[in-house]
Amino acid sequence: MRILVVEDEQKTADYLQQGLNESGYVVDCASNGIDGLHLAAQHAYELVILDVNLPGKDGWEVLEQLRRNGSQRVMMLTARGRLADKIKGLDMGADDYLVKPFEFPELLARVRTLLRRSEHIPQPDVFRVLDLELDPRRHRAYRGTRRIDLTTKEFALLQVLMRQTGEVLTRTQIISLVWDMNFDCDTNVVEVSISRLRAKVDDQSEVKLIHTIRGVGYVLEARQ
Repeated sequence: MRILVVEDEQKTADYLQQGLNESGYVVDCASNGIDGLHLAAQHAYELVILDVNLPGKDGWEVLEQLRRNGSQRVMMLTARGRLADKIKGLDMGADDYLVKPFEFPELLARVRTLLRRSEHIPQPDVFRVLDLELDPRRHRAYRGTRRIDLTTKEFALLQVLMRQTGEVLTRTQIISLVWDMNFDCDTNVVEVSISRLRAKVDDQSEVKLIHTIRGVGYVLEARQ
C-alpha cells in the first residue's frame, strides 16, 4: 500500500519514511503543501499523513483540497494539541489526528486501522428513513425535496445512524465508527456533531428522526 507523507521537518519525514518502509509500505514524501497536492493528484495513495504547519499551503488548505478532489484517508500530524484544532481537523474531513511528539508504534497502529477501514464494504445504493434519503455514492442527502448540505464528518455520522436505524448507539460507538480514534473522556465532539446534524436534518421538519436516549446514546428512527 502506498502512503504520502507531507512534512516539512526533514528529520520527522525521514523517520516516518524509514519506519513505514520497514513495515512494508511504499512511502513518498513532500516537504510543502503544494508539492503534496501535486503528488496526491499524480498517484493513488491509500493514506496521506499531513502536517498542519507547512510552507506554501498549510495543512488545512491541503486537507480541504484533498477532500474536494479525492477520497484518500488523511491523518493529521501536528504539534498542535489543542482540542479546538483536533475538532477543526476532524470536521474538515480528517480521519485521525496525532499530536507530536508521538511513539512510532502508536502511529503504525493507527495507520493499520485506517487502512483496514478503507477496504471496500458493500452498502446499499441509498439509505431511506421516511422522507430522509442518503446517497453514499453521490455523497448527497435530502429531507423530502430539500437538499441537506453536510460536512464530511456529518455525512459519515448520518450514514452510521441510518445504517443502524432503530439501534441506539453509544457515544463511544459513534466515536469509533465515525472518527476512527479515541478522544479524551471529557470531549464533547459527539454532542456538538449530533446537535449540528439534528439542526440540518430535523429543525425544518415536523417529524423528528434523531433522538437522544439520556444516559445511553443516540438513535435515528421514525416514531409514531
